[in-house]
Amino acid sequence: MKKREKITYWVATIWLCLGMISTGIVQLVQLEEEVQKMNTLGYPDYFLTIIGVWKILGVIAVLAPKMPLIKEWAYAGFFFLMSGAIFTHLAVRDELVEYFGPALLLVLTIVSWYFRPADRKLTKANDEI
Repeated sequence: MKKREKITYWVATIWLCLGMISTGIVQLVQLEEEVQKMNTLGYPDYFLTIIGVWKILGVIAVLAPKMPLIKEWAYAGFFFLMSGAIFTHLAVRDELVEYFGPALLLVLTIVSWYFRPADRKLTKANDEI
């Protein structure tokens, strides 16, 4: 892995994890603004707890050494959460500014996944079940 790729991976991964952990905590503590936003989007309050826990567990999985299968699931979960958020904002016809956060986290998810080091990839050599 080239130095530039390694730097790209870690910058994207750190920003991704900071974004996911900060929004996950906000969702877990159910700040009033976040509760109102979820109600506007049509989701029940308990959904905040679910996605908050998913985000925090995903960050742990992405940052932990080894466990490539778990990492794949975490990246997939981040992809589904952020693409789902974008489509939800589309469905309720939110203003363009509402798309920035989920779109940025989606891009960071893709970049982090694409540039991850070989020991963090699911391959025949490090297959785990």
